[in-house]
Amino acid sequence: MSVLVVDVGTTDVRVSVVRSDGSIDCAHRREVLATSLAPGLSEFDAVALAAAVLETARAALAQAGAVDGIGIACQRASTIVWDRSTGEPVGPGLGWQDVRTAGTCLELHGRGIHLNPSQSATKVAYLLDAADPERRRNLCWGTVDTWVAWTLSEGGLLVEDATNAAVTGLVTVDGSQWDEQVRDALRINSGACPCIVDISGTVGRATALLGDPPIAGIVGDQQASLVGQGCILPGSAKITFGTGGMLDLCVGQSRPSFEDRGKHGTFPIVAWRRAGRTTWGVEATMLSAGTCMEWLSDDLGIISSAEECDEFAASCPDSGGTWFVPALFGLGTPEWDYGARGTLLGITRGTGRAQIARAVLEGIAHRGIDLVEAAEKDAGYSIGTLRVDGGMSKSAVLTQALADAGGRPIEVAAVAESTTLGAGFLAGVELGVWSDLGEATSTVLPRTVVEPQQQLDRAGWAAARQQALGTIPELSALEF
Repeated sequence: MSVLVVDVGTTDVRVSVVRSDGSIDCAHRREVLATSLAPGLSEFDAVALAAAVLETARAALAQAGAVDGIGIACQRASTIVWDRSTGEPVGPGLGWQDVRTAGTCLELHGRGIHLNPSQSATKVAYLLDAADPERRRNLCWGTVDTWVAWTLSEGGLLVEDATNAAVTGLVTVDGSQWDEQVRDALRINSGACPCIVDISGTVGRATALLGDPPIAGIVGDQQASLVGQGCILPGSAKITFGTGGMLDLCVGQSRPSFEDRGKHGTFPIVAWRRAGRTTWGVEATMLSAGTCMEWLSDDLGIISSAEECDEFAASCPDSGGTWFVPALFGLGTPEWDYGARGTLLGITRGTGRAQIARAVLEGIAHRGIDLVEAAEKDAGYSIGTLRVDGGMSKSAVLTQALADAGGRPIEVAAVAESTTLGAGFLAGVELGVWSDLGEATSTVLPRTVVEPQQQLDRAGWAAARQQALGTIPELSALEF
């Protein structure tokens, strides 16, 4: 038995087949890059994204043969508006990083409606205002999961799973339905909204693919990674190190006590929902992780790849007193300072590429432990062992620094992209491949376990982080 998983990230589409033993094969990938016409803007071509989904899915099926069903995992909050009759987008898709609607969010704050520009709500309104200011056209909207399900079903499905819906800013506190007050404020008609569905459950068939396999699981990327790493019990947590870094902690079936943001900067999330029953979690966010590798290679030119960064960093025992704060787009949890900026401190005549490379990786590790500490405080759990995945989890220097900064073991995922596994598990439980998530995730074993070897200087890190705050006071003053 097997599940075809369509995994749509910020930069590419990956389609693979997850087998009943937890193995992954028949992988196909197509790059679909976002564009940025100006700072703070992030757009993508929804038509090209749909074409890449169909191309990779058909290629994987041609290689694998028949599958039992389909799981979908995707980047969250990225938003598309399209014509329901023709299926044509009315404008570019707006990426989750796009903050062009910050002014609208501030205006809404004055009316008692608290939204963040990285959420979908004001992105939907922006696209609707541009294409249909009078709200007369037969338009609909969705996040990437909605668009993928629409594409695979040839327009037969307009659905959004509970994890993606929960980060739109458009749902009620319990995540079960669209919030009428927010819809009315943004003039988003109820008929334009997708139907909110469980993460694990059959919603329709992928008629665009051979055999019309059922779509049985839809989930946001971070929640998919949480399940894919086997973090299904309260108190278990993972960090995914990708473009940014996301820590997700499972807290069980009681919703976190805070409605929006906790005292220490984490957010309540729907971890998964099956048969109408919700499991909750909290999420902490690092805005810059893998982006720092791109900065070192593409902009500074001091490394050629992430692998070379690791080699340079491993060639010296420490950073020589150099500190790097990865705040290239501001600092997320716990401060949420959009005016903070990347900071490199303690440079001497003896500081070379190796010390800078190590400082960057150790700075990302320190930020990772910032997320751990914030989640523990907001959720009331102690995270004994931390699991990590994502492209940067391949860095031995980073994972060792994470263990040393946090003083706890780090379990490195055997599969760097655990999102695929998680989406496969959620769909597979619905399809009978596994009896429950416990059986499915029993196949998850770490590639390696990294034990702490020394204690990194957290007090020194806190002082360095303080230096990064408030670099652009006007942005630091913004509160979303």
